[in-house]
Amino acid sequence: MTQHFLTLMDLDKATLNTLISRAIELKAIQKSEEIFEPLKNKVLGMIFDKSSTRTRVSFETGMVQFGGHAIFLSPRDTQFGRGEPVEDSARVLSRMVDCIMVRTFDHEMLETFAEYSNVPVINALTDMYHPCQLLADMQTYFEHRGDITGKTVTYIGDGNNMCHSYMNAARQYGFTLNIAVPEGYDPDANLLKETKDCVNIFRSPEEAATGADMITTDVWASMGQEEEQAIREKAFAGFQVNDKVMGLANKDAIFMHCLPAHREEEVSASVIDGPQSVVWDQAENRLHAQKALLELLMTKK
Repeated sequence: MTQHFLTLMDLDKATLNTLISRAIELKAIQKSEEIFEPLKNKVLGMIFDKSSTRTRVSFETGMVQFGGHAIFLSPRDTQFGRGEPVEDSARVLSRMVDCIMVRTFDHEMLETFAEYSNVPVINALTDMYHPCQLLADMQTYFEHRGDITGKTVTYIGDGNNMCHSYMNAARQYGFTLNIAVPEGYDPDANLLKETKDCVNIFRSPEEAATGADMITTDVWASMGQEEEQAIREKAFAGFQVNDKVMGLANKDAIFMHCLPAHREEEVSASVIDGPQSVVWDQAENRLHAQKALLELLMTKK
């Protein structure tokens, strides 16, 4: 059976932990300038319905460093934009490439694509989940503070794909997740039920941040929600991660943001550019964590 990576729940806890340690090893190999090419002559197809900086560069660079190749596919250049059924695209592409990464809007579309693909499919972001980002985030926490098991993570902001992925991470990596979100912007109700043992909802960022080991946030209006920007700015006005909020967390708490960030909206410049911020390590680790994932899915090792 083909192993896909559509959410963090597709791999067991032991494998997820192994991925983090492997990502750290691969990072060391790359920094040492050792040539390591386990994916020589392998091809990754990269389907982009949504724009991207970090996702495209990290996956493409990772395949080059591994001795393989990545093909960028957008709706403007392929039959996706002309209405070819998802099932047909999956059947055809998976006969030509060794793995397929998809960045799109509808999570159900991704699930359909994976169902008809005979090679591994990776979720590189949908409106529901962003699991590759969480691999990088968990690697970053481990590098800076060690094991995240038993810790408290605070997510402040919209109940979006990042929030959902943090909810899955809480149960897979064994931490408590405090979510501070204004009413009307809660995460998915079914996912809340599934994660009720490790997830707490707050209406106050200050309450949620108190005693946290890590604080993270995301933009208030995600891709496709630009027309809601003004409305969301009012709803989230009291949900900025600033020095006051960080001051309520534990003294050695770190700050993360998946980027791109809007300084002085969801996070103050003093926090994202401050000493507790690890966002640049976090961004770099997209490369290393995804290489560990590609190696796992494409070599079965």
